[in-house]
Amino acid sequence: MSDTTRTTPQPPQGVAPAGDAPAGDAPASALAALADAACAAAEGAQTEEALAEVERTYVGKKGSIRQRMSSLGQLPPEARPAFGKAVNEAAQRVEGAVALRREALTAAARAAALSAPTFDPTLPGAAPAPGAVHPLTLIDWRLDEIFRSMGFYVLDYPEVDTDYFNFEGLNIPADHPARDMQDTFWLTNGNLLRTHTSAGQVRAMRQFKPPFKAIFPGRVFRYESTDASHDHTFHQVEGLFVSRHVSVAHLIASMKTLLSEVFGREVTVRLRPGYFPFVEPGFELDISCLVCGGSGCSVCKRSGWVELLPCGLIHPNVLRAGGLDPAEWQGWAFGLGLSRLVMMRYQIEDIRHLLGGDVRFWAQFNGSGLE
Repeated sequence: MSDTTRTTPQPPQGVAPAGDAPAGDAPASALAALADAACAAAEGAQTEEALAEVERTYVGKKGSIRQRMSSLGQLPPEARPAFGKAVNEAAQRVEGAVALRREALTAAARAAALSAPTFDPTLPGAAPAPGAVHPLTLIDWRLDEIFRSMGFYVLDYPEVDTDYFNFEGLNIPADHPARDMQDTFWLTNGNLLRTHTSAGQVRAMRQFKPPFKAIFPGRVFRYESTDASHDHTFHQVEGLFVSRHVSVAHLIASMKTLLSEVFGREVTVRLRPGYFPFVEPGFELDISCLVCGGSGCSVCKRSGWVELLPCGLIHPNVLRAGGLDPAEWQGWAFGLGLSRLVMMRYQIEDIRHLLGGDVRFWAQFNGSGLE
């Protein structure tokens, strides 16, 4: 077996080995000399790597100056404050010299890059890629403007709600078969992810003194299988109008105004009877499929029509839950499928594109949504 000679790594030129002086009795002049040596080494560093080595050797966690703080316990109590102050001042002086030299090295590197023969200041810089507003946001903004122009409030209510506001207050008690139509995400504390924006109806009636008109757009959640026209997370816009005298004619006129403003032209709609526990009578407002022109496709389930807007006159039990007397106040409400409206407006063939997270899909859309 051959003998192995071990060598101790040497610090850079001008750098004193860490801990080589007796810190316990080092006078202030010795600390000053050590700081002078460190500053000289920093000023002489020609590269960022050499400067980092100077910083580590002198003021790093185990550097020559920082290590001297470990000797405080060996000094008389009356000498410790002055010695600790001297060590900190020496370290701060070296750190300042290192920072100045680092700035100088950075400036020199930048100047060298600018003066290189390959540098062309006339070339354009790297422009940031422009973003795009999501189509759901575009249509949401547009709806807000349309309804505000008709005197509606635009409200926002919780996505995590209670059983009362999502079901009980909407005339859907625990044993009501209508609950079977909505597969619900329940939380361990008894609350739920709202299955429809209708959960805001009772809240709005308790919040505002009638007469009033309001919409509340937002996300809703259903525990169900996904396909081209269904997703577990989608968007709706709920709206209601409460006054002393309202009619279905008022409801239809408002909805026609909405659809003509969104699509920029008259669209074909149909109104048919529908059942919803929180309205009586209830209707389904369908729109002729704009993806296939009414000929039938996967979006409209080959029927030529897309269910867009369940609506009706507010049920007396819901008015009572909102603190209103049905003998004095009436109202109508609607639940607009915002995701399906976006699909019709931009002729999107699959609802899953809307929340799929593919930037290439979003990049197709531009504008503010208020055109």
